[in-house]
Amino acid sequence: MARRPLPRILSKDSAQIARMQLARSRELARTAADSATDVLHPLITVTRGLRLLASAGRRRWTDTPKDKRGPLLFLVASVILVVVLVPYGPLLAVITLMSAAGWQGRDRTPPAPEGPDESQTERLQTLYEALVPYFSSPEDPAPLYTHGGEWGKAFPAHEFDDAGRIGHLVIRYPAYFPDGEHDARARIEQLLTAKAGRGREYHFAWAAEGNQLTVTVLPPLPADIPAQHFVTAPGETVLGFTDASEVQRTLPLSYGEEQIDVPPVVWRTGVRSTEPHLLAMGHPGSGTSTLLRSIALQALRYGDVLIVDGGGTGEYACLTGRDGVLAVECTLPGALASMEWAAQETERRLIAVNLARQAGDPPPANARRPLWIMLDRPSVFTHLAGADGHKDPQTLLQVPLRHGRAANVTVVVAEQFDSAEALGDAVRQHTRARVVLGPATPRQVEAVLGAPPHTTPLGHVPPGRGYARLGVGPVHRLQVPRTPDPYDDATSDADRQAVLELLPARATAVGAQPTELTKQAVSAEATG
Repeated sequence: MARRPLPRILSKDSAQIARMQLARSRELARTAADSATDVLHPLITVTRGLRLLASAGRRRWTDTPKDKRGPLLFLVASVILVVVLVPYGPLLAVITLMSAAGWQGRDRTPPAPEGPDESQTERLQTLYEALVPYFSSPEDPAPLYTHGGEWGKAFPAHEFDDAGRIGHLVIRYPAYFPDGEHDARARIEQLLTAKAGRGREYHFAWAAEGNQLTVTVLPPLPADIPAQHFVTAPGETVLGFTDASEVQRTLPLSYGEEQIDVPPVVWRTGVRSTEPHLLAMGHPGSGTSTLLRSIALQALRYGDVLIVDGGGTGEYACLTGRDGVLAVECTLPGALASMEWAAQETERRLIAVNLARQAGDPPPANARRPLWIMLDRPSVFTHLAGADGHKDPQTLLQVPLRHGRAANVTVVVAEQFDSAEALGDAVRQHTRARVVLGPATPRQVEAVLGAPPHTTPLGHVPPGRGYARLGVGPVHRLQVPRTPDPYDDATSDADRQAVLELLPARATAVGAQPTELTKQAVSAEATG
């Protein structure tokens, strides 16, 4: 007897074929439904009209006084009798009734305007006239842009929002325009931002091959997503959220009482990472400390964290004494001691990993657990060290920065724009993941990220709003999840409770006396 073949496991190709067949079936069903709707459209229209006529007759009968309903019934009966006695009367009555039903059941939705109205046309013409000096040349025999010309050929596609402002625009420009020069592009983008409407964020897509520029108004990113546990793998850190068109991944999040899927900016660290360290720049109040707090809460799920706070404002007091938090230093001696220990720990891990590899064994557990070193405003300690004649703590970062990826050590540095010159060369060279938060000029964004943004930076943005770039990848818009200091009086109860739920348990040493800060923290958690 012949053997029956075993069922084949669904492979990747067969799964793709199944998805394609399912999509084709849905398309066929949609096409059949549309065809049936087109065929039955007259019947649907007549049925709708008969229903409207019946409703109108019912309302007329209800509105008629009771003393006048008898004569009305007599009149209707007389009309019916005349129709029946007249030759071809019933047929003419049916035709008349169907015609009236078809007229009453017609689609009365006003047709959408085929073109822009007068105000929109004036706006497009003004924008066209503003582009003439940039897209015209005296040597052009058939110029596309001329003073007093028509904008129809220059703007093949356009859309307006509810407020009457431009929401989407496709612009054609002549081939001799130097679209490969950054300054030339910047002038056009600045002009379009001013003429199309300030206070909005625009995305510019230059198609140099087709000599077209697509301008799109971007919706604002959600700025009120609270801190929470993100569905990520070990070694993945969510820096914030961006546009759905920029990334191919979404995360399920709790947004108030709803569950939504939001596209994240995921930073991958560890031995396999090409961007093992991060640098965040911003102005005061831009949200760099919030970013570091959000990263620390995610890092504590799988590793240990060492924090050096140069600002000295107590932004990280909620992490003091927690499981996995090695130290939170706010003084120069403590920062120096922590950085010396971090350098020695990195060297110890490197030696342990090399010995394990030479012996053919896996790395030991104490060298595999991730170690995060976070510095907020290290330039403050640089200034203090120079004034007191001590060593700059940034010089001790060279070993973790250069060898941190092999030792599973990650360095995160946050600094302000006014102190950017104080950053060491090692920090500039080895931090390939970059973040810019707060209001910043395009030149500042390009100086930090290494590439200009494809959108227009705004002058007023919420805290935690900016741009991110991982290595040589694209520049993404970024909104950091709302992670305020839970011990700040200005923090709302909902945000305080959200952050406190993410904090690890407090680890108090045996025999240690609780400090005043610890007592305040415990009382805040109890009341939260």
